[in-house]
Amino acid sequence: MTRHKRGALLRKRAPHQHHRVTYAELFFDLVFVFAITQLSHTMLAHFTPLGVLQTAILFFAVWWVWIYTSWITNWLDPDRTPVRVMLFALMIAGLLLSTSIPKAFDTRGLAFALAFVGMQVGRSVFSALSIPVSEPALRMNLWRIAAWLTCSGVFWIAGGLSEGNARATLWIVALLIEYAGPAMGFRVPGLGASSTRDWDVEGGHMAERCALFIIIVLGESIVVTGATFAETQWSATTIAAFIVALLGSIAMWWVYFHIGAEAGSEEISHTKDAGRLARLAYTYLHLPIVAGIVVSAVGDELLLTHADGHVDGKAIIGMIGGPLLFLIGTILFKRSIRGHLQLSHLVGIGLLLLLIPVAYHLTPLSLSAAATAIMLIVAAWEAISLRGESAASQA
Repeated sequence: MTRHKRGALLRKRAPHQHHRVTYAELFFDLVFVFAITQLSHTMLAHFTPLGVLQTAILFFAVWWVWIYTSWITNWLDPDRTPVRVMLFALMIAGLLLSTSIPKAFDTRGLAFALAFVGMQVGRSVFSALSIPVSEPALRMNLWRIAAWLTCSGVFWIAGGLSEGNARATLWIVALLIEYAGPAMGFRVPGLGASSTRDWDVEGGHMAERCALFIIIVLGESIVVTGATFAETQWSATTIAAFIVALLGSIAMWWVYFHIGAEAGSEEISHTKDAGRLARLAYTYLHLPIVAGIVVSAVGDELLLTHADGHVDGKAIIGMIGGPLLFLIGTILFKRSIRGHLQLSHLVGIGLLLLLIPVAYHLTPLSLSAAATAIMLIVAAWEAISLRGESAASQA
């Protein structure tokens, strides 16, 4: 690859204009629609403390491989053939990774580990080689990333070759290395550390990519709701459960998209250090948002299959824990872009916590309806209060 061709793979930057998300990126995301479905089904099938821990490990891995790819397509142009080919290769590995999820802690641990490490390291090396020498800061940053991912990859593969608790322990170590990397500027002995100002992030594109991922996860939640409802015996109770589950997804969409998504895109597009905000708001703080939606989807499936049964720990985790995670992530995300904590979100978190002690006295339908009502209150409160602020500022 010549220096000219390597430079041609970079996205062309235009002042005050953000890159559109390309069709190649959207096509790549389809693999992760399947991955999210696998995660929610795996959690439901292994809903024990150990099963939840294992699913959490896999979830952290899936999110990390997706968000790292989004960083790369923020720098490289997916409309260029070599970058497209890279994305297609990642899709093949990603499908192997996704199909390995249900048995990642059983017979397919090594397959999961090899797919994950291949995606992380392979993408980073390709990207480093694609950056021209005229962009030394970005190029060196990618070599630092490759070094960190190679180090964590040793633990991923060692875990894949191990069994039982040893696998979980080694994979947790691998995740700690991976997640510490951006926070530490990918510091490497002899190569130093990267500065967030060197990351040259196109903020609007990053915000749009993460917003589309939220849509993917919400879509998976709706698919779970529709598929489960289609297989249940229809009655007044199951129809009510179906409506409650759908309203819960609508409330989450409203809380995230009505103000937060657009405000985030605006802020990151105009900040002087877009790399820092992209690392905090979109790389780290979107984790609990996405996790909350996945856990809520599990709660929706429990609701539709046991709407008038008894509430147990699984129901509480799915029906309260999911919205709670989502609100915690959302309030932290909005604080990172607006500088203060939303009162509506704080009240919502408090009400969800107050719901836990009385949950065992309710049916799953009543519990889910109460949690959904709280989410709808948060959405309406924020919309009304911000409309009032907007009117006051224009007066």
